Amino acid sequence: MAELTHFNQSGEAHMVDVGGKGITRRIGIAEGWIGMHPETLKKVQEGTSKKGDVLAVARIAAIMGSKKTPDLIPLCHPISLTHVNVDFEIFEEESKIRCVVTCETWGKTGVEMEALTAVQVGLLTIYDMLKAVDRGMVMFDIRLLEKHGGKSGDWFAA
Repeated sequence: MAELTHFNQSGEAHMVDVGGKGITRRIGIAEGWIGMHPETLKKVQEGTSKKGDVLAVARIAAIMGSKKTPDLIPLCHPISLTHVNVDFEIFEEESKIRCVVTCETWGKTGVEMEALTAVQVGLLTIYDMLKAVDRGMVMFDIRLLEKHGGKSGDWFAA
């Protein structure tokens, strides 16, 4: 198992020094799911939520969440994102929505946390927009799917 990098030799939390790292193209891809009652999903599909187009608002929220990651996660470096893509896929039979976010940058540190944060913010926004009709929605299986770039190279979820 790799060493924990957010702690110094004395065991104190610190921001990792990335000053000596090379600038490379970095990509992080994450996913997450939200399950709901079939009647709730129907409101998403038909656009009949009182708050408007649920997935359009959630897409913008996810992008905003990716950009706010260092404000939310204490030891994340502020980075300049070059691209964020948010996709939603509806699974009608299972009454759930999948959110996949791809974040990209050219920099000295990865964008995995930005992708994961974006997924969660997107799913939370779906919950917020629909909670008046379904407080029992469940967010689950939020995880990193892929990371590319940097010294450690590519990584893919099993």
